[in-house]
Amino acid sequence: MPDQNAQISWREGQVPVSTQFDDPYFSLEDGAAETAYVFLAGNDLPDRFRPGFHIAELGFGTGLNLLLAWASWMRTGGEGPLHFTSFEAYPMRPEDMAQAHTAFPALDGRRDALTEAWDGTGGVLELPGLRAEIIIGDARETLPAWQEKADAWFLDGFSPAKNPELWGDDLMAEVANHTAPGGTAATYTAAGFVRRALAEGGFEVTRIPGYGRKRHMTKARMPL
Repeated sequence: MPDQNAQISWREGQVPVSTQFDDPYFSLEDGAAETAYVFLAGNDLPDRFRPGFHIAELGFGTGLNLLLAWASWMRTGGEGPLHFTSFEAYPMRPEDMAQAHTAFPALDGRRDALTEAWDGTGGVLELPGLRAEIIIGDARETLPAWQEKADAWFLDGFSPAKNPELWGDDLMAEVANHTAPGGTAATYTAAGFVRRALAEGGFEVTRIPGYGRKRHMTKARMPL
């Protein structure tokens, strides 16, 4: 069988770059700040947290988005676990995830807990205050089969120019179909075809200022 793990090179020993897609996994400037701005604030989190809140994600990558969402949930005293489902085609090897996480010492205990729980094959991870499921495979096949709806989506595939399969009209329609009424989505990209696909799926789509050097990003909300 071909190797389905992520193929990675490293910049400065800490920033992983996908050699399959020629794109870094997180901002070369400050990956944690980018996640907080794009995915947490872009989905109006933590203000919208409530018991049973469910985040879904396209592109698990290093698990950084999960770590930041989990930390935010715990800081706000969320009741019960945060539910987090991520769809990933090329999971990181445990040793690569551990190396990537050295860039985020402030996440300490949760970072280490995720690293210890992650075996590179996905599945369900039960951690204090968190129930995460990482579904391995092509999201164009795995998301339609998913039986749940998310309250918030992190759309974090590699650049649409380099990984167009994760931003196609059909997949954005599935994101919409798997969003609860009043649910949201956010992504770092402001590509016109992505925004149009989300709008065609039923989202109310807004372009807002992006993080760092990016001029714009996208946030979307599903009507109640």
